[in-house]
Amino acid sequence: MSGTPDTYVRERTADGRKDLRYPPAPEPLLVPVYDNHCHLEITDGDEPLSLKDQLDRAQAVGIHGVVQASGDIESSRWAVAAAESDPRVLAAVAIHPNDAPAYAEAGRLEEAIAVIDELAARPRTRAIGETGLDYFRTPDAAEAGSSGRAAQHASFEAHIALAKKHGIALQIHDRDAHDDVLETLARVGAPERTVFHCFSGDRAMAEVCADAGYYLSFAGNVTFKNAQNLRDALRVAPRDRILVETDAPFLTPVPLRGRPNAPYLIPHTLRFMAAELGVGVDELGAQIAANTLEVYGSFA
Repeated sequence: MSGTPDTYVRERTADGRKDLRYPPAPEPLLVPVYDNHCHLEITDGDEPLSLKDQLDRAQAVGIHGVVQASGDIESSRWAVAAAESDPRVLAAVAIHPNDAPAYAEAGRLEEAIAVIDELAARPRTRAIGETGLDYFRTPDAAEAGSSGRAAQHASFEAHIALAKKHGIALQIHDRDAHDDVLETLARVGAPERTVFHCFSGDRAMAEVCADAGYYLSFAGNVTFKNAQNLRDALRVAPRDRILVETDAPFLTPVPLRGRPNAPYLIPHTLRFMAAELGVGVDELGAQIAANTLEVYGSFA
């Protein structure tokens, strides 16, 4: 797969109360960092940005690379194409837990995972993700024995196996499923580099993850007023296990919440995290950059 992938526009409901312009660029970081989880195939806002626009804006403020995450076959292929078209992108490929039941019901889950296996072998694919468990959105997923839950678990375990097979990182999506995600990782064995994307647990869970050697990735929601659990988790997370992400175009940080998110807005989240930890922005940025390269390897 070669060339720059086409973008497609996410459907959204028009809301006159929202400002759907991309925010102005923040003050650039002095120490470059990386956005380790974004979805740049989902364009957003009143003036959608191309992949190159996104990456150029990010680089201008000190974000020197992104990990493009996936959720289905189409977005996984897009991620690989993006990574192969621009050295500032690495790919993560997977079937999202919310999509796994639909693939299973169509009798295509094994086929889809086989496609992910093929894409995971590409040199610029550095993670399997996002995969995991989601008991919030998938219909009847919280009911024991339901087809939705069974498909999610089967898909999650298959993705864990792929990460270990290819020797690459695992990006976990965990929503309302903390105990089962941790139990699954302990039972089947976690990959050497396991990342909780958009960490959503609390201090106690962060301590469990720290003991297991997992990485915790914090997104813009760590800045939200009602996210004290995330700030408590951040404070106890080992510094060499902290990552930062946008999950763009979602989870835009305060004070820009509600507007389109993009990798160039990482400085807002990073500066907030540094203030919470009582450390310098440059110090935290250097640590997070080193952590990111340890997990995903070089972008060059």
